[in-house]
Amino acid sequence: MPPLPRPRSLSRWLTVLAIVLLAGCAIAKPRTDDPLEKFNRGAYQFNTAVDEVAIRPVALVYRKVTNPPVRRSFSDFFTNIRTPVTVANDLLQARPKQALQSTARFLVNLTLGIGGFFDPASQLGLPIEDNDFGITLARWGAPEGDFLMLPLFGPSTARDMWRMPVDSYFFDPLSLYAANHHYNGLQYAPQAMYLITLRSRAIDAESFLQSAYDPYVFIRDAYRQQRLYKLYDGNPPAALIERMQGLDTPGFDPDELLEQQHDWEKGHPKQDDQH
Repeated sequence: MPPLPRPRSLSRWLTVLAIVLLAGCAIAKPRTDDPLEKFNRGAYQFNTAVDEVAIRPVALVYRKVTNPPVRRSFSDFFTNIRTPVTVANDLLQARPKQALQSTARFLVNLTLGIGGFFDPASQLGLPIEDNDFGITLARWGAPEGDFLMLPLFGPSTARDMWRMPVDSYFFDPLSLYAANHHYNGLQYAPQAMYLITLRSRAIDAESFLQSAYDPYVFIRDAYRQQRLYKLYDGNPPAALIERMQGLDTPGFDPDELLEQQHDWEKGHPKQDDQH
């Protein structure tokens, strides 16, 4: 009689089977309500204040002391070095083709791209893909939950909030490097530089936020739509888009909403952005 499999081997195969089964779950419908709006608006105001005092000034200095090619190289480096996050979540979602493509892109940029500071992979037909544990949970069938504006971390949902601890602890090379090296705080320098790079890129889009009738609503809705497009690989069902935009709500009048936006813009003329 052949020996029974060891418990460790059995548990490993049960884990793989669970992942495959979960990956086949139906995706829950997106939420459009905001039951935690009062808390979220307070967190948004807090984040805005912290950004104006501590984060945006550093990003502006970074833009002044670097030129666009240098900033693009740093952006390419951090995008490439975090590719293992995407690959791991592709595997958790049972998407081997995407995982192989992202792995190939990572290796090409790591070698031909001189450590990832350049992006020859895109020229070779290997497009960038961005995946995370929030998308994994969605494709496993986990409901979206309430929208959350997290202090210091920004927009999220009850489902997406788990992407930060899981991706950072298990998959993100920057976080793993910081956790396994101790240089009197300097081990966090790559993560800090990554955040500065992200904030610097966002400065170019500030005019859209400044012209919004309600910046909080603009951020909330933009985040939800961006996650919806990512979940469906850039091609969500038309019915879900209409739901996210409120077009299926009885009594919704887009012309009235547009008029409110125009009235607000008349009372808030645009100011030249100082970079």
